[in-house]
Amino acid sequence: MALRPYIVGNWKMNGTRSMLSEARSIDRSAQRLMKVEVALAPPYTLIHPVHREAEQIGVGAQDCHHEVEGAHTGDISATMLADAGAKFVILGHSERRQNHGETDELVNAKCHAAISAGLKLIVCCGEAEETRNAGNAESFVIAQLRTSLPETLDDAAERLAVAYEPIWAIGTGRTATTDDIAAMHGAIRALLIERFGEEQGGVVRILYGGSVKPENAREILETADVGGALVGGASLTAESFLGIVAAGADVQES
Repeated sequence: MALRPYIVGNWKMNGTRSMLSEARSIDRSAQRLMKVEVALAPPYTLIHPVHREAEQIGVGAQDCHHEVEGAHTGDISATMLADAGAKFVILGHSERRQNHGETDELVNAKCHAAISAGLKLIVCCGEAEETRNAGNAESFVIAQLRTSLPETLDDAAERLAVAYEPIWAIGTGRTATTDDIAAMHGAIRALLIERFGEEQGGVVRILYGGSVKPENAREILETADVGGALVGGASLTAESFLGIVAAGADVQES
């Protein structure tokens, strides 16, 4: 079972209704690039408007609360996201872990909340530069995922993606080498097979994130066990994001 490359734009805390034109352009162009699965995760305020604009691309969220409802001022539940039109949610992004103190256990709880709401998951992982320099990158990331991922998941290949984003490469212009990416994705693949079995874990898409742009996208997407990309700043304009999507289509055709 081969799945299409999955290219996901994470708009982070960027975007007002003026950016709907960018989402519209991405969506219309994605209709001509069907060899790639394309999605956007705009801020909460734009999920429903982008969902209404989208004819082809997936629309998701950047986080959710682990409870279904309650006295959690300012938080958004997975059920609310689904009601707004979201089909997936990004969980455990390093900016959430660092800036909001999210633990692996909390990310796991959020996974279960999202699954209960019918959302697909993109679970993030990644190491700091000092961890890599100490030679502990793979062991750190695998330990992070062991706790963060759901223990079981029916149809994991369709409902789950893992995004490896080395923290030192996010928004810095620096990118991990393809050898480093291949090694880390290979270690993640082994864990996914261990947890979900060969049939499902063997094909769950593992995305790379960290200063992905049109100029380096093809080389990254051709790397072993790279099933797509989680794109930050380069997803904010249709021109740059579609360059990455086109690279994914080229890889599929080659």
